[in-house]
Amino acid sequence: MDTWNLFASTKFEPKFDEQLGEYLYHPVFTDNIRKLEGREVVLEGFYVPFAPGEGDYIILSKFPMSQCFFCGGGGPESVAEVNFARDPGRFQVDDLITIRGKLKLNQDDLEHLNFIITDAVLIRN
Repeated sequence: MDTWNLFASTKFEPKFDEQLGEYLYHPVFTDNIRKLEGREVVLEGFYVPFAPGEGDYIILSKFPMSQCFFCGGGGPESVAEVNFARDPGRFQVDDLITIRGKLKLNQDDLEHLNFIITDAVLIRN
């Protein structure tokens, strides 16, 4: 299964945020994505350093850093937050890694990405 292509089927709709006083785009997950919530998925992507030392997670991107959601033209469906079950060691910018973990979907928490992989294990670095 190509998890990134599945994530790309997510639509984003504007929704007014009372606290911020502006419209923000919120994900509308397809049924196929919702069926995977809580299930194990495999994801290969590029390590993107994001706020090192802040939190116990890394960011995995479908694209290298120069093209990713934060620095380039990628959309929010092209990045995932990865929480490892145990410390996987250090990564370098744009290391291509493969992980396996449980998918959690996030629609409303602006402090986290829309796709979160929990209990992740490093398969290949």
